[in-house]
Amino acid sequence: MKEPPDRAALEAIVAGLEDPVEDLVRKDSKFKKLELNPDDYVGNPDAVIDLLVQHKALLQRPIVVKGKTAIIGRPKDRIAALLS
Repeated sequence: MKEPPDRAALEAIVAGLEDPVEDLVRKDSKFKKLELNPDDYVGNPDAVIDLLVQHKALLQRPIVVKGKTAIIGRPKDRIAALLS
């Protein structure tokens, strides 16, 4: 979170994401406090990117990128599978 991805990086992540794009958004207490609707982000990469540019803390972590492929590293064993 010290160096969150900018719009261009988020676009690259979304382009290579193997997971549903809405999974990039953490649906935590901050999400609820902002009174956001999770349905607004389902299959909507532009809305996800716009949200994450404005609220970087809502980015699901960890995100692992290898080449042009990106995954959300939860559960952690997914990371080993991608990197092997």
